[in-house]
Amino acid sequence: MPQYILLIHSPVQSPPADDPGMQISRWVDYGRSLHDAGVHVADHRLDRPEVSTTVRVRDGETLITDGPFAETNEYLAGYYVIDTPDLDTALAHAARMPNVHYASIEVRPVLSL
Repeated sequence: MPQYILLIHSPVQSPPADDPGMQISRWVDYGRSLHDAGVHVADHRLDRPEVSTTVRVRDGETLITDGPFAETNEYLAGYYVIDTPDLDTALAHAARMPNVHYASIEVRPVLSL
């Protein structure tokens, strides 16, 4: 089956602490539902963009910059890799993500070599 990555792009401004998308139990339930459906491959939550480091090599020189690649209104907060029969199934799983009401979920096929 093809694999898809569900990239979670969250707004820089965090929602209120009582927002349903912030409840850890909803994320645990979502992850369990992916396992139960037999589609879960991997998932990870990422740290804040401001603690990242960007590496570029230009004209043979390595440039290291503290912080994210670019200043944006959204940042990559985490991802799930799922193994589903088709894109429609992957989209259905993405639409159930706990923070989908304020985040953007990018669904992209994973290329196999």
